[in-house]
Amino acid sequence: VQLQASGGGLVQPGGSLRLSCIVSGFSLDYYGIGWFRQAPGKERTGISCISHSDGSTYYTDSVKGRFTISRDNAENTVYLQMNSLKPEDTAVYYCASDRGYDGNPLKIDLDDFTYWGQGTQVTVSS
Repeated sequence: VQLQASGGGLVQPGGSLRLSCIVSGFSLDYYGIGWFRQAPGKERTGISCISHSDGSTYYTDSVKGRFTISRDNAENTVYLQMNSLKPEDTAVYYCASDRGYDGNPLKIDLDDFTYWGQGTQVTVSS
């Protein structure tokens, strides 16, 4: 089981980025995916997730309405479209997966995920 996150970079406030999480060794039909981020000096926190079963999506309040998670099972890829980026979105972004994960509307908890990809840096600055 491997996950590889990519698509980070430097963007101005108000700009957009699309992160990709390419998975291998398992099928998105059976594994849910979460996106997390970790800013310097802060804990890693969950921001979005997508259910393995019906594709239900969940977002933390800080990104709701600006970020969109989606998946392409044929391409084994999960995306995180990030719009209206703010300086406080600056962080290293990680994707994670776990078999049978169906999402949690109350909290996207890193303890619910077994497999992690390396991070991709997102910097929002003028």
